[in-house]
Amino acid sequence: MPDDLLFLPALRAAAMIRTRTLSPVEYIDAVLTAIERAQPRLNVFTAVLAESARVEARRAEAAVIQGRPLGPLHGVPVTIKDLVDVAGVRTTHGSAIFAASPPATADDVLVARLRAAGAIILGKTTTPEFGVKGLTDGPSFGVTRNPWNLARTSGGSSGGGAAAVAAGLGPLALGTDGAGSIRGPASCCGVVGLKATLGAVPYDTARDAFGNNVFAGPLARAVGDAAVMHIVLSGASTKDPWSLGFTARPLSPGLVSADLSSVRIGYIPLCANPRVAADVAANTRAALDAWQAMGAAVEEVTERIDWIEFEGRVLYQANFAVFCAKYLPEWRDRMDPVTIAFMERGSRFSLAQFREAQFARAGLFRAIQGLLDRYDVLVTPTASRTALPADFDAANDEVEVDGVKCGITRQGWTSYQYPFNLTGHPALSLPSGFGTDGLPTGVQIVGRWGAEADILRLGALLEAARPWAQHRPDIARG
Repeated sequence: MPDDLLFLPALRAAAMIRTRTLSPVEYIDAVLTAIERAQPRLNVFTAVLAESARVEARRAEAAVIQGRPLGPLHGVPVTIKDLVDVAGVRTTHGSAIFAASPPATADDVLVARLRAAGAIILGKTTTPEFGVKGLTDGPSFGVTRNPWNLARTSGGSSGGGAAAVAAGLGPLALGTDGAGSIRGPASCCGVVGLKATLGAVPYDTARDAFGNNVFAGPLARAVGDAAVMHIVLSGASTKDPWSLGFTARPLSPGLVSADLSSVRIGYIPLCANPRVAADVAANTRAALDAWQAMGAAVEEVTERIDWIEFEGRVLYQANFAVFCAKYLPEWRDRMDPVTIAFMERGSRFSLAQFREAQFARAGLFRAIQGLLDRYDVLVTPTASRTALPADFDAANDEVEVDGVKCGITRQGWTSYQYPFNLTGHPALSLPSGFGTDGLPTGVQIVGRWGAEADILRLGALLEAARPWAQHRPDIARG
């Protein structure tokens, strides 16, 4: 099987399909063959839709031959996280509770938009139970592994999609991000992940539509692919109040060329985490140096910011305590122990603490707005270290950073991510290099409200200056 075919950028594959230099049937067959080979080792799929994907590929090829109008992702395979409905396929939410549930009767709005753009739905990818943690494993489906090192996690909760993209099992994945669940796996697996501004991409299934901090977005191997998928997903939905009337900012003039002399970058080395690994810090510094070489002014943010780690924990764990409570009488013994632990902790918070946490969320938003009055973008590492061991206990184990224990995952590892779920600002993770253990590291770019174009452009400039696509995990070659 041609290895290069599996690692084609989505945009190049779509262009080749349009010009009849790539058959979507042959393309899908190659990807499905690779899935058959890799799935037993990676465990990234809850369902592979081989039959329907081949049917869609034949239709895509016929449309090209007949000269019909083609969408921007025509013939390109896309995977869907198993928190999002695909018509005719069971949505298990990574839980035994839904393992035998009826298939979804309709596509989620985002799946419908991907199909309308010509994408071929390849399968459903793994997620921890209800997307609860930053690793992708659970008693109902096992452990999803990192293609760069099978002993490590692929991150969570969009770990199945990120691992699939990294391993060449389709160039695009639809993930969701409730506390870093797109960006964390992107960093672990060496791919690109975008969490858009609140309202840019509708999230019709949010339990609390008005207090929502959950986002859907792309995982890809190239910034350009993520950008096109983001555009396909974007637009108002009547079921998401934040999407109604949302307006994206145009690209800032200072980012049009590769001369970044008018661009100001605020560098945040630490959020709530006490440490960052030396290799991650060095790779982040290399990214900053690349932008600085293009003319950007880089300044470390030195003032104290309250990252509301405790208040964020209140909001997160209390939500699970409330919405999962109805499952406990029947399912407690078959649920993920991490879900149970978070529920128990969340149940101990008071109503006053929950409201104070909501007030703190508003304060954090205003603090970030203040920084973005001074800087065009903010830059952080995506995570404090490379991927954790695959058997890490997210409820109880402490994260070690360069040999020093730094608290559970949200304190010691992923603390750069959740603040921007709470504030709603767009955030892009892209590869920054490799750690000393040979696993990928990520850098995060945070933009102004509605400024996806800015962070994607800055990411594309870094991608050009420090290319990444030539790196492929060993599992992709055999």
